[in-house]
Amino acid sequence: MKTVKIMPKLRQHGSGKRRGLVSIFSRHCFSILVASSLAVTSFLIPGQHYQFANAATNAYCQLNDNQVTQKEQLLQLSLEGNSQARQEYQSLIAEHATIMQQCRQQNWPQEQAIWLRLYPCDVSPGSIDYVLDRVVNQGYNRVHLEVFYDSQVLLPPADNPTPWSAIVRSPGGDNVDLLKQTIKKGHQRGLKVYAWLFTMNFGYSYAQRQDRQEALARNGEGENSLTFVSDRSQAFIDPYNRQVQEDYHRLVNAVLKRKPDGILFDYIRYPRGSGNQSLVNNVKDLWIYSPASLQTLYNRGTNEKGRALIKKYVNQGNITLKDIKDVDLNYPEEGEPSWQGRPTSSLKAKASLRDRHLRLKSELWFFTVAHAAQGVIDFLSFAAAPAQQQNIPAGGVFFPDANRLVGNAGFDSRLQAWDKFPGSLEWHPMAYSVCDGTDCIVKEIEKVIDNAPQGTEVIPALAGVWGQEYRKHPSLEQQMASLHRAFPEINSVSHFAYSWQEPEVDRQRKFCNLQ
Repeated sequence: MKTVKIMPKLRQHGSGKRRGLVSIFSRHCFSILVASSLAVTSFLIPGQHYQFANAATNAYCQLNDNQVTQKEQLLQLSLEGNSQARQEYQSLIAEHATIMQQCRQQNWPQEQAIWLRLYPCDVSPGSIDYVLDRVVNQGYNRVHLEVFYDSQVLLPPADNPTPWSAIVRSPGGDNVDLLKQTIKKGHQRGLKVYAWLFTMNFGYSYAQRQDRQEALARNGEGENSLTFVSDRSQAFIDPYNRQVQEDYHRLVNAVLKRKPDGILFDYIRYPRGSGNQSLVNNVKDLWIYSPASLQTLYNRGTNEKGRALIKKYVNQGNITLKDIKDVDLNYPEEGEPSWQGRPTSSLKAKASLRDRHLRLKSELWFFTVAHAAQGVIDFLSFAAAPAQQQNIPAGGVFFPDANRLVGNAGFDSRLQAWDKFPGSLEWHPMAYSVCDGTDCIVKEIEKVIDNAPQGTEVIPALAGVWGQEYRKHPSLEQQMASLHRAFPEINSVSHFAYSWQEPEVDRQRKFCNLQ
């Protein structure tokens, strides 16, 4: 694929003609947005039958401006009650679905997805249609729809069995099911619709519940993530907590009830602090001090000496020579301290106390890190199980650099051990690194492919927009060309995000006034 740095006509159409519409949209929502955006073009005549022109696409399967305008006009007329326009609009979106399917089959990648968030304003008639039409116009045939984020769920208020608030909050909207609607409307346009969920980040309001305090992840200072991360929306949970598992299980089952084409799990990790707090190099830094996590850790001890030393280590942040002498005296009938994964048979029977001390300290550190990381892996497997039981594809979303060993014994605080994620899941590495060009992005994907079990589907997520550099990220054209050259075997890619590609439209949808 040739690298081309251009400003596609479609993007100019989508942004240039909508400047200055924020105040209009905030008062009258979607219908005014479409009407205003079409004011510079001639409307189709109501009741007149139109012969659709061939929907030409470019190398990226993006539709041309004439087809985009025609579709928007028909949508607007149908919202005004014109039945003929409604029929022709439905015919056109079906035609575009066929064209997109053919184009994607003939062009790399065969599957191209975009990450999308909906807002309360999207209850307005035609809003979801408009957004999904824009998605198809840009050459996408898959949507990753955010259904759980910031303590909100994309479920109807009247059918929300979770402890989180419904995104829909408008009067009379108790039964509005935006998730179900989007899946249906997406299928009409030839789009696969995957549900995209935050996983170990349960959100601020969840963390404020008095009956969920034991569910929050805590470090050795008793802090939860709200006091650790500047972003107050990041409230991370203890993956070993039973209440957490029950809450999330209800959420996943409610989402799967709407029959998405797949489900993706994001924030499968612990929080990342800034500066020195982005690393962990002491047991007190680990998010294992909630009751359930601690109890599970203690239970990993396989003899009394092992359990006693584990407790001393996590409580004190270290162990001393005296601690070892004490457990030897208290449990004389036992050999070496033992816990899961410790190969005690290889220890020297007559090692000095000082040598034992050095080895035990090192082993306890790596053991507690492994315990923290195992909680992340187990929670992902637990979350994905209901989907896999229904043969619905499931995937894990992760940062390739989030499981780094730093120095001899330090780790990235996120402890996102993605290289141990099940190979039966889709792997969605977020290759968001910024460098001079695209080399760092290619290296991130290469690292993931090298570590993926044979048969694992790796679907890179790229950050950027078409036709220009955005927030220091190269254009999608440049990134896609580099990715294809390096990994021609990859045939599915996603782009973050719709809000980046359509920032003004996204703001209008986010801040409209539904009253």
